[in-house]
Amino acid sequence: MDYFEKKVSDDLVAKGGIIDYHKVTVELPNGRLAKRDVIVHPGASVVIPVTEDGYIYLVRQYRTPAETETIEIPAGKLDPGEDPKECAERELSEETGFSGRITHITSFYSTPGFSNEVLHMYLATNLKAHDSHPDEDEFISTEKYSVEELLKMITDGKIIDGKTIIGILMADRYLKGTLGIDFY
Repeated sequence: MDYFEKKVSDDLVAKGGIIDYHKVTVELPNGRLAKRDVIVHPGASVVIPVTEDGYIYLVRQYRTPAETETIEIPAGKLDPGEDPKECAERELSEETGFSGRITHITSFYSTPGFSNEVLHMYLATNLKAHDSHPDEDEFISTEKYSVEELLKMITDGKIIDGKTIIGILMADRYLKGTLGIDFY
C-alpha cells in the first residue's frame, strides 16, 4: 500500500519565536482530503554527558508547557545553518560547563504526528570542566547521577522527558559496551 499524503495546501497560521504553526491540507492515498496541524521547528541537538566512572550529568529546570520542573539531558535548538554537532558542543558548554568528545549516536523525530522537529543525539565523553554559561532566560542547575539511579527515576516517573529517557537508555548501552558504535 502507498501511504504517501500529497500536500494540497499549506497555510501559515502563526509565526512564533521558535516554531511556526501551519494548517495543511493533504490528499490521502484514497483520494480524499484531510486537514493536518503541523508545527515547523528548526531541529535541535541533545547531548548525554558521561563521565569516565559512568555518571551522567543532567539539568534541572522548569518547563512552562508541562507546568512542572524536569530533569533532562542538555539540549538546544539549532540556529539557522548550524551543524547539529556544533549545537551539541555549544549546549554542553552552556548548560553544564563541560567540553569533550562528541559522538553522534542517533537522530529521531520528537513528535512526528504534528511536528517536523528532528533531535540529533550525541554522547559526550572525555569531559573537561569549564564554567557553565546558560542563556539569559535559562534557570538551570546541573546534577550528576549514576545510570542505576536514572533508570529507577524513569520507572518511578521522576524523569518524564522523552529525549532524556532515550538518552539514558542509550548511555546505559554505551556503558555496558552494547551500543554498537565505534567511539574511537
